[in-house]
This record gives sequence, structure tokens and C-alpha cells, in this order.
Amino acid sequence: MTRKDGDVKARARDEIAAMIDHTLLAPEATADDVARLCEEAGALRVGAVCVSPSMLPLAAGTLDPGIALAAVCGFPSGAHTGAVKAAEAAGSVTAGASEIDMVMNLGLARSGEWHAVEAEIRMVREAVDPTTVLKVILESAVLSDDEVVAACQAAEAGGADFVKTSTGFHPAGGATVHAVELMAATVSGRLGVKASGGIRSAEDAMRMIDAGATRLGTSRSRAILDGLPED
Repeated sequence: MTRKDGDVKARARDEIAAMIDHTLLAPEATADDVARLCEEAGALRVGAVCVSPSMLPLAAGTLDPGIALAAVCGFPSGAHTGAVKAAEAAGSVTAGASEIDMVMNLGLARSGEWHAVEAEIRMVREAVDPTTVLKVILESAVLSDDEVVAACQAAEAGGADFVKTSTGFHPAGGATVHAVELMAATVSGRLGVKASGGIRSAEDAMRMIDAGATRLGTSRSRAILDGLPED
């Protein structure tokens, strides 16, 4: 292997690492578990960690500079009121989060109440600092293609920065290549696309990136990065 080949491979690994939200959202997770997550995030040089709001500000105090701190909002059901989600997001930002991953109200979405979906997203957007990155979780496996498109449009109109496939907790499933492709086509580069839910290997990650994902949510970051091809 030449130095040039090694540099290209290292750069590719670093670029993929920077796309990862290293995630721990298990309800039984402890403060020690989150501290280990943050330590591993620094070793892997990922772009962000994603934790539950109850773990803040502990995560902020143990995280390497340059790694973003994300917290979920309305998780995992999305059935909270907009006011509750807005308050939760604002509290997380006050406690150190710079990114919020909010779960869309699936009942409103499946009822076709897109103005209400948009209004709820806007409530969260307006409750946090304008520099806060807002990702809207669609739970795409629950929705039809038309609903996924409409959800992306509502997220954009409400001020989101990203649309995200899944919580990883719904029995309908997580990210799929089809959903990521559809979401990426709908937002057409105006918003980022985060694939999350069931991404466990380098092969999974590359399929999502090839489909248009610009961020990856996973608890298997080390396995993904260690599994990247050598050539």
C-alpha cells in the first residue's frame, strides 16, 4: 500500500465517521453507559452522539470538542403534544444539546393533517436557538410513499434541517433503501437525510449512503467503521 492509498482510505473512513450519530437510547441505559458512549465517540471521531434528554447535561460534560450532542424529543412514540415537544427540545438545548431529533406525530400524519404536522414541527423549531440542528423522525416504515413525501414537505415547511427515517423502536421496522431514496428525492439537497434504525454493518451503511443518506444513526458505529472495505 502506498502512502497515497493509505491517505485515501483513512480519509474515506473519516468522512463516513463524520456522518455518524453514535446513538444510545435504550431506556435502561445508565450514566456510566453514556459516559462510555462519549468516550467511544471520541475514539471513533464520529460526528455526533445522540442520547435521551434525561442524560443531559452529563453527556455534554464528557464529550470531546468537535463532536455534536443530539437529544431526542417526543421519543419514541411522537404522540406528545407540540407544546410538550417544544419544552423538551428547549430544555435539552439549555442542557447542552446542539441538535434535536424529534418524532413526528404519526397519528396526525396518517390522518392527512399535514398543516397540524407542520405546525408542531414549527413549534419545536421556534422553541430552540436558530443554530440548533432540527431533525424530524418520520417513522417511514409506518407510512405510504405518498405520506413519506408529504411528511418531508411538512418537515421542510416547518423549518427542519433534516428528515430522518426511524426511531429504531417501532415494530414496523427501521431504515430502508427505498425510504431513503424517496426522502432524498423529495428534499433534493435542501435538507439532509438521516438513515436510522437497523443499520448494523458497513454494508448497511454504504447502502444508505448510496441511496442518499447524509447522516447515519446507529449504535454499531465501531462495527460499521471496522467493516469498511480495505480496497
